[in-house]
Amino acid sequence: MIEAKGIIKRYGSLEVLRGVDVSIAQGEVVSVVGPSGAGKTTLLQILGTLDGADAGTVTYDGTDVGRLRPNELARFRNQNIGFVFQFHQLLPEFTTVENVAIPALIGGAKRDDAYARAKQLLDYMGLAGRFDHKPAQLSGGERQRVAVARALVNSPKVVLADEPSGSLDTANKQELHRLFFRLRDEMKQTFVIVTHDEALAAEADRTLRMQDGLILQPETPSAP
Repeated sequence: MIEAKGIIKRYGSLEVLRGVDVSIAQGEVVSVVGPSGAGKTTLLQILGTLDGADAGTVTYDGTDVGRLRPNELARFRNQNIGFVFQFHQLLPEFTTVENVAIPALIGGAKRDDAYARAKQLLDYMGLAGRFDHKPAQLSGGERQRVAVARALVNSPKVVLADEPSGSLDTANKQELHRLFFRLRDEMKQTFVIVTHDEALAAEADRTLRMQDGLILQPETPSAP
């Protein structure tokens, strides 16, 4: 589904990615691990079209995103890619339903349809009683589940998550991890997750280990 080939990224004289090849299949959970500065987040941003590579290509089902014009790329990103960050990035003045519905509204959905989809996802996340709550009224785990619902509202091809459980306590971290795998099993949702959490990495379908801008080991499925 996603193919990244020969990805090179430089910031000045620093080569952050040094020719990375990655393939992501539909319905799999792929973790990306490695020390700080290995290039994990940079790779995630390039896969998510938030940044461009200096060389190489990223394609989604044959669409070369590097060839899209800025307005086309923004539309493609909205329709095909969901994001979950370490700190949920919810808008504090909006309710949970409003936060989740925003990407759908940006994508042109009718308000009633966007809100109905948001409520459906929040219910799935166990947050049916929190529709009218604002982020400050939610626990850390609840806020991150709202962020996952927001990432899913447009039924994206892939959800890219950058340290999604990094700010959570152990119980909420485990709950979030179970949610990712339930979404894979029940919705065939694809995830690429940058993490320092070795437990999450071990549960993933595949683990990519990065160091100094390279993937260190072949992409092989994890043992059943």
